[in-house]
Amino acid sequence: MKTIAIVDDDIYIGNMLEEVLMKEGYGVLRAYSGTEALMLLSKRMPDLVLLDLMLPGLSGEQILPKIKNIPVIVVSAKVDLDNKVDLLYRGAVDYITKPFNTKELLARIAVALRNTAVPQKILHFDAITLNTVNFAVSVNDAELKLTRTEYAILKCLMMNSGGAVSKSQLLDHISIDTPDCTESSLKIHVSNLRKKLRDASGKDYIEAVWGIGFKLAK
Repeated sequence: MKTIAIVDDDIYIGNMLEEVLMKEGYGVLRAYSGTEALMLLSKRMPDLVLLDLMLPGLSGEQILPKIKNIPVIVVSAKVDLDNKVDLLYRGAVDYITKPFNTKELLARIAVALRNTAVPQKILHFDAITLNTVNFAVSVNDAELKLTRTEYAILKCLMMNSGGAVSKSQLLDHISIDTPDCTESSLKIHVSNLRKKLRDASGKDYIEAVWGIGFKLAK
């Protein structure tokens, strides 16, 4: 089931969107401010974000660049063309103006999800390269031998290199590639992966984020 995060401080619009999306079979997450949205996204990774611009605290324009590897559709009452173009250049995949037709919004959501369904074949982070087709990993162009679990952890961290990945989020995502990692063994696998990357590069790429999980750091 695909999950969509609604970031909008308008309770009525948020409730209406939640009802429509749930009827279509989507899971729904809610945030009512920019700050709350960033906290939510640090713990959960939805498949798409519906982002209002006029938010209390941090505005939609401020948090958009902080949302990495998740398609964002801006849903706003602002109709200025230059504003729309700027937001698309800054990372939004689409822009729909309030008030909107729910059928049109659902169609735009389906298109955005379809366009992001094909995973990136080659992932890069600093000197690390990961090939999702042949499962090869290299550091400074030298092959790095990883276990299946270490590869899955690195792949998840590289796909979310813009921020921290929570332990629960990491376990959920790596279960696609490996079934043998548990919450109790995760720290050991991460430690082994960190050592292999450090030995190959001289850098400590994996950083623990207290109270959340882990992230890649250059």
